Amino acid sequence: MYKNNLQDIHKAQKGSKEAMTRLVENNKGLIWNIVKRFNGRGYETEDLYQIGCMGFIKAIKRFDTNFEVQVSTYAVPYILGEIKRFIRDDGMVRVSRSTKELAMKILEFQKEYIAKNGHEITITQLEKELKISKEEITYALDSLKPVTSIYEQTNQGGEDERTVIDKLGTQKDEASMVIDKLALKQLIENLDKREQEIIMLRFYKDKTQSEVAKILGITQVQVSRLEKKILNSMKLKLTC
Repeated sequence: MYKNNLQDIHKAQKGSKEAMTRLVENNKGLIWNIVKRFNGRGYETEDLYQIGCMGFIKAIKRFDTNFEVQVSTYAVPYILGEIKRFIRDDGMVRVSRSTKELAMKILEFQKEYIAKNGHEITITQLEKELKISKEEITYALDSLKPVTSIYEQTNQGGEDERTVIDKLGTQKDEASMVIDKLALKQLIENLDKREQEIIMLRFYKDKTQSEVAKILGITQVQVSRLEKKILNSMKLKLTC
């Protein structure tokens, strides 16, 4: 788990660049874990990492050392928020020049085909004629479609004027979900090799205690006791 370094936090809040740098460095794994959630959005991961660092720094500046919470947990919503704000303010999804050029090539081919044959060409035929995969064709054509903003109202003038993001919202806060996953990942990484194997086999590969016992060469009773001990230890660390 990431630890609160109260001395560095106090120094950073008073303007120490060295202390802030240490805090960022000590928590870079946390920032990268969040950045990875935004892979495939058309942005360089290094750029998003720098944006995430800005969010982390904001969290440090506002963090109350009297909070009974790890600074890493407190920082997650700030890091997420900063990255999302950057993506929102930077505009819609970026499309590479090569993808745009391919899309225009496909449209031109479709136009010529319709003029010559009197009907539209299928994706399968396009794949054969242009010697590119169906996935590439679909992706290129989709890139030309207008993108709906998540902040756009879906029923303007109606009784239920909600934005797209309102309709996509889930009951559980996304930041809380990220925090839970990161905390669980860190707890598992801190287990010894056999404890990790038991947790992975039981809860990620859905093995029974008897199956785990055979794999590890121990009894089912031992697996049961070890599992109970590991889970109690993890729960204790999550609540402290």
